[in-house]
Amino acid sequence: MRVLGLNKTTLLDYPGCVAATIFTGGCNFRCPFCHNRGLVVNPPTGQAVSEEEIFTFLQKRKNVLKGVCITGGEPTLQADLPEFIVKVRKMGYRVKLDTNGYKPEVLKGLMEKGLLDYVAMDIKNCPDKYEMTIGIGESFDFHKVEESVDLLLGGKVEYEFRTTVVRELHLPEDIVGIGQWIKGCRAYYLQKFQDNGNNICSGYHEWDREAMEEMRVRVSCLPGMEGKVYLRGC
Repeated sequence: MRVLGLNKTTLLDYPGCVAATIFTGGCNFRCPFCHNRGLVVNPPTGQAVSEEEIFTFLQKRKNVLKGVCITGGEPTLQADLPEFIVKVRKMGYRVKLDTNGYKPEVLKGLMEKGLLDYVAMDIKNCPDKYEMTIGIGESFDFHKVEESVDLLLGGKVEYEFRTTVVRELHLPEDIVGIGQWIKGCRAYYLQKFQDNGNNICSGYHEWDREAMEEMRVRVSCLPGMEGKVYLRGC
């Protein structure tokens, strides 16, 4: 698997689990606010970290780490992702997958094989504004994202939905629309946008904490969303 980065220890990426985070290269979206430009737009060829290095590290850290997060980029683009996860799980680690949900067939296969312990799926915007948010134009097929949402809502794998809230792209009404779409979910996180200088495009801004809290409250008032909406990074 093409791995371009390894965060050896994180207390944040996997809820309730000390983990390592693996970064894969490439993505099928071009969200302008994405903060991982180096992994998405013309990522370097080859591998920054070999699988041998990863598994040697994981073997040494078995008494410290409990989980492995696989993120990107978009991990479901990696053809050998299932085989990689099998190896990780054989070492006794729990696996969390971060995904944009645009490869529902891959997500479904991993879930059916019991290879995932936790999934974090990015919800980019409300349905009406999805295409304009992800930066790939008219080739976008919203039904693929819908299928992944339905897989998680109806499945047994622990999961969360999350939205990075950007002032230029998300109005409070859009966030409410997302809540109506994913009602009944286990958990929904509103994440504060951060301009780290490595975003795909510039000129985007955060909502302040007060506005984020107001959005959280509005979504929490929707049927099926009570007690399931949280802020992250505020």
